[in-house]
Amino acid sequence: MYTLGELAKRVDAELVGDANCVIERLATLKNAGAGDIAFFSNPRYRKYLNTTAASAVIISVNERKVLNTNGLVVQNPYVVYARIAGLLHPNVVTEQGIHHSSIIDGSSQVDPTAYVGPNCVIGAGAVIGANSYIGSASIIGKNVCIGEQAYFFGNVTVCSDVVIGDRVILHPGVVIGADGFGLAQEEEEGRWLKIPQLGAVRIGNDVEIGANTTVDRGAIEDTVIDDGVKLDNLIQVAHNVCIGAHTVIAALTGVAGSVKIGKHCTIAGQVGFVGHIEIVDNVVITGKSLITRSITKAGTYSSGMPMMEHKQWRRNSVRYKQLDEIARRLKTLEDKYL
Repeated sequence: MYTLGELAKRVDAELVGDANCVIERLATLKNAGAGDIAFFSNPRYRKYLNTTAASAVIISVNERKVLNTNGLVVQNPYVVYARIAGLLHPNVVTEQGIHHSSIIDGSSQVDPTAYVGPNCVIGAGAVIGANSYIGSASIIGKNVCIGEQAYFFGNVTVCSDVVIGDRVILHPGVVIGADGFGLAQEEEEGRWLKIPQLGAVRIGNDVEIGANTTVDRGAIEDTVIDDGVKLDNLIQVAHNVCIGAHTVIAALTGVAGSVKIGKHCTIAGQVGFVGHIEIVDNVVITGKSLITRSITKAGTYSSGMPMMEHKQWRRNSVRYKQLDEIARRLKTLEDKYL
């Protein structure tokens, strides 16, 4: 609970209206009531701005003139909304100690201010930093090092030798450090031989990884997730991938082995990366794109076919199969007449 004046100072916003207005919750413009703060950044919701019952609204400098209640005037309402959400609903560890049902190896080090929930397993040589929270049924392998103020919701598995920084959030079902998909095929009998995965995973500070996302350990060197990276649910990060600082990746994306992704990239859902390519900093990739080669210049990239009526899609599909023949015929005509 904060007063609007306190929030304005915390997020460096211009205060409009009653500084003593008490803010308890976040809400949408449509459904907000007393004690709620909402935000306005999408023109689609303008119709709710005049009728909202919110105690205050976060609004942009350009829209200030339409504000008819208490408010916080800022450059980017959505970013300020995120900051206020963190203030009103922080991941704060209020419990400390180790639940009696957990199994803790005697050589591990769990900070006295940390919490280990029911039915967890902490392996030999593991280190868990101050004010960290390890949710129920999590497995922390041997020689894992977890920094301060980490928050693992539960059913998280961190395999051996992984290093995790401060303030890292892992959602349920996350697996860090499973073996990468390393196989070699014998020529004579066609059998696949497993290649031992000797690297680990290194995760920086302020990383968040969504539910049921997996990050494989490196084959020889480590897989690296740099500071501030945000991964959505159901993402596969293969062995020896490196993801640069403050890159965000949406759900159902697959990143094949040894891909290098730069800093401050934005990758939408269901994107696929083939292995051993590099993506420079400040790249945006739209949904369902297939990235088959390196990207060497910052910008926005897309592939795939947008939605269309089924009949049109069938016609275009047939024409797509004819492209090679059409290109050959065009080349013949060019050679003859140009």
